[in-house]
Amino acid sequence: MSTHDNTPALVDDAQDRFANPGFPPHVPRRADVDESAANRASVQVVALFTLSALASIAFLVAYFVIDPELRGSIIGIGEVNLFHVVLGLTMGVSLLGIGLGAVHWAKTLMPDEEMVEQRHSLRSSDEDRQEVARQLSHGWRGSQLNRRTAILGSAGGALGLFALPLVVPVVAGLGPRPRDELYTTNWEPGLRLMIDPSGAPIRAADVTQGSVFHVMPEGWVGDEAFEVHGAEEAMASKSKDQVILVKLDPSIINSQKQRDWGYEGIVAYSKVCTHVGCPVALYEQQTHHLLCPCHQSTFDMTEDCKVIFGPAKRPLPQLPISVDDEGYLVAVDGFREPIGPSFFERERPGLLMEDES
Repeated sequence: MSTHDNTPALVDDAQDRFANPGFPPHVPRRADVDESAANRASVQVVALFTLSALASIAFLVAYFVIDPELRGSIIGIGEVNLFHVVLGLTMGVSLLGIGLGAVHWAKTLMPDEEMVEQRHSLRSSDEDRQEVARQLSHGWRGSQLNRRTAILGSAGGALGLFALPLVVPVVAGLGPRPRDELYTTNWEPGLRLMIDPSGAPIRAADVTQGSVFHVMPEGWVGDEAFEVHGAEEAMASKSKDQVILVKLDPSIINSQKQRDWGYEGIVAYSKVCTHVGCPVALYEQQTHHLLCPCHQSTFDMTEDCKVIFGPAKRPLPQLPISVDDEGYLVAVDGFREPIGPSFFERERPGLLMEDES
């Protein structure tokens, strides 16, 4: 059996059977034949762009005047932060004004005739360039910007002002330079290590070989932290004070500093990855490795949490611990170095860095 490709015949047959339908007849719009309608449309476009500009100005005023902590109730929603609501509404109105103004301008005043441009060679001749200039000039006149300068001014003002609500929060949000926030945590001498989130203290005698605990400083764990310190401070503590506690066989610990800062093989390290700050919470008991689930940075707990794989560049900081009179694990001091990712001017005098430990 033989087969034949009939595609060319089908194409030729289709070209013979179907004629080019062309474009439907152009139907003039009201603004095309009625100057008063065109004037009304122009005023409406200007009004929409002006609304956008006013909303952008309102955004800036609200950003600097309204208290960021101002709260109130909205029917159907409940208690909200009114600062965020006002910023969202003003920015939304600003963007809506630009969008509606541009659409209304295009629908009522700009040319709406369909046309076809045939393919031509990529190189433009002098005649083509002159034609482009002519078309641009025609488009300029067709948009009526040469006659209705108010549209051009209001559109430019709306677009220019709309950039400010995007730029100002970024610039102003940089805020003052952080001070001790990047260098210190809430760990202090004598604070007990509390299991997160139950808030139970940990007796050294109850920690068995290979045990793993996720802990927080006393007074900064569970509902107590939110009630005493407030939601913002409690969440900030959660991001920087989290610690992982593991009991190792002292004989496999290769760092004298690690032994001295631990208690009978129990060691505590920051859970904040030194790469980008993800929680290092996966402990592999056979290899004694800590794994960050975000980018697979791996830390060897027998080598003072030295980085053995992944993008992290620094070991996890160790928290010095001991026991109190009742046998509970407590912090001897806070971290001797900043926790988490690196930042400018991290090497501050008075803090013990890795190369000093």
